[in-house]
Amino acid sequence: MEQRAFGKTGLQTSLLGFGGFHLLEIPLSEASYLLNKYLDEGGNYIETAASYGKGESERKIGQSIASRREEYILATKCGDRGKQACAESLDRSLQNLQTDYVDLFIMHGVGTMADLDQILAPDGALAAAEEAVAAGKVRHISISMHGQPDVLIRALKEYPFDAVMTTINYYDHFNFPEIQDVLVPLAEEKGVAVILMKPVADGLLWRSAPEAFRYAFSQPVSVVVAGINNRELLDLDLDLAENFTPMTAAEMDDLYASAIELGDYVCRQCDLCLPCPEGVPITEIFALEGYFDRQMFDGRVGDAADYALRQRLRFWFNNKDMAQARYADLAVKADACTACGVCTPKCPYDIDIIRKLSIADYKLAAKEIF
Repeated sequence: MEQRAFGKTGLQTSLLGFGGFHLLEIPLSEASYLLNKYLDEGGNYIETAASYGKGESERKIGQSIASRREEYILATKCGDRGKQACAESLDRSLQNLQTDYVDLFIMHGVGTMADLDQILAPDGALAAAEEAVAAGKVRHISISMHGQPDVLIRALKEYPFDAVMTTINYYDHFNFPEIQDVLVPLAEEKGVAVILMKPVADGLLWRSAPEAFRYAFSQPVSVVVAGINNRELLDLDLDLAENFTPMTAAEMDDLYASAIELGDYVCRQCDLCLPCPEGVPITEIFALEGYFDRQMFDGRVGDAADYALRQRLRFWFNNKDMAQARYADLAVKADACTACGVCTPKCPYDIDIIRKLSIADYKLAAKEIF
């Protein structure tokens, strides 16, 4: 399996990383099989979090592969924001993982500027992480969040993190474009490793796993972390990693145009629908809809399982309030649309823009009906 430089840390990570959240869904015996086979096949990046089952994921990892500790790069996460709580969390994690150090300690799910302020404060979690580095309990410090990346962009500008963990997949590329347009180039500039999570968009892209993983592996990242909870899934992920060939820019464009999950509802932000005669900032509104619910609710019910999955995932990143606040600040909103129809024929993806504007306004303005 291909290995890549992990930023400027000197570490080399396997292309496919093993995410520990879904170990909660299976017994220890099966977790042990999956983790050991992953290592046997050349994988070397294993990641979990203190909050996954209140340490259950960590304990399964520790009991399964602690005897092979020198064979893998181990990462865990801490969601505590204060120094003392973070230090105590790390010590519990080390005990659970049956090790005296982790290679990577990740500030977990830092989703607001207030969270970041707490972490960066003199009595914040980062101070505990720095003391842990000095004590040999931690080798490198990272930060993560889900969705809109403003917090991570600021974090990389204010502190020399060794790695950043973020969502990248071909579906959310159009919901959070700043990740690939701003955050990833900033990380590259600073020599910060990028950990890609959610390559199949929390499961939304399950029907298109080969394309989703190939797209993810083709990004300028150090490792692609996938949740694995059964043998068939492990074998598929390993095969995709071991037989990976980079996706060309033309192939990515084709995927953006034809992916069934994007369909005729998700805005590709091409701006070809502009200008609007009424001054409606169409693509900006659809970008805010992406923040709101990842453009997953489209007012149509087809396949019941797909609908249920989208309903479960649409608010996964908790950016709803931010999206509505930014929409409220727009000088011209979607309800200024007069349904003149000028925009719709211009869309190369056959999006019914007038209908979509109505749905976006319903979401972002908290209307009672659409």
